[in-house]
Amino acid sequence: MVKVIMHGCNGKMGQMITGLIAPDEEIEIVAGIDAFDDGHNSYPVFSSIDKCDVEADAVIDFSVAAAADGLLDYCVEKKVPCVLCTTGLSGEQLAKVQEASKKVAILKSANMSLGINMLLKLLKEATATLAPAGFDIEIVEKHHNQKVDAPSGTALALADSINEELNNEYEYVYDRSKVREKRTQKEIGISAVRGGTIVGDHDVIFAGADEVITFSHRAYSKAVFGKGAIQAAKFLAGKPAGMYDMSDVIG
Repeated sequence: MVKVIMHGCNGKMGQMITGLIAPDEEIEIVAGIDAFDDGHNSYPVFSSIDKCDVEADAVIDFSVAAAADGLLDYCVEKKVPCVLCTTGLSGEQLAKVQEASKKVAILKSANMSLGINMLLKLLKEATATLAPAGFDIEIVEKHHNQKVDAPSGTALALADSINEELNNEYEYVYDRSKVREKRTQKEIGISAVRGGTIVGDHDVIFAGADEVITFSHRAYSKAVFGKGAIQAAKFLAGKPAGMYDMSDVIG
C-alpha cells in the first residue's frame, strides 16, 4: 500500500483525487495539506506541509505556486518523493525543482494524462515516418473560455515531442493572418480555440498528398489528470533521487 500526502487536498483536484483514491486498494491518503479545512476529510489535514508529522511514501501536489518552495524543502528534508502538478512556477522555482531532484525523486510533467503521454510517444514514431515523406504538421487545441494562456502547455509539449524527432529544425507558427505567404515545409502550425466548457481537446494533423492522418485526444473531465497523478505516485514511491516525467510511468 502506497501512502501519500495530498498537498492542496481541499482544492478541486485535491478533492477529485481523494475520491479516486478512496476505493483503490493499492494507495491511500494518510494526510492532507490545505490552508482551509472544515474537517470533512477522512484523513488529518495540516495548514502547511512543515506542520505535517505523518510519514508517507510520496506527495501528490495540486496546490499553488506560492506553496512550492516549502513543499520542496519538506520533500528534500524528509526524502519523500513528490509528484509536482502545480503550474505557474517561476524560473527560480523551476531551478529549485532541478536542484531538489538531485536529492529526492521528483516527477513533473506538462500534462498528467496517461493518454496524452502515450500520444507523445506515438507522435515520435509517426513523425519519423511521415515528416520525411513530406507531410505537413498542424496542431489544433481547444479549451474552455476561462483559459487565459494560448497555446496550451500540452499543445507545446506535443510540438516539442515532434520537433525533438526532427532535430529541432522546425519552426512554430502561431498566427497565419499577419503574413500572406505559402506554408513552408519545416514548420509546425499551432492553433488555439477557446469556448464553452471544453476541458481539453488536442488534434495533431499530418497532412500529405491525398491523405491525412490525425491523432486526437479528448479529455472529458479533469479526472484524467487525477488518475495520471495517482499512477505517478504509485510509480515514484521508493524511486531514487532524480527528475522523472510521465513518460517514465508509461514505460
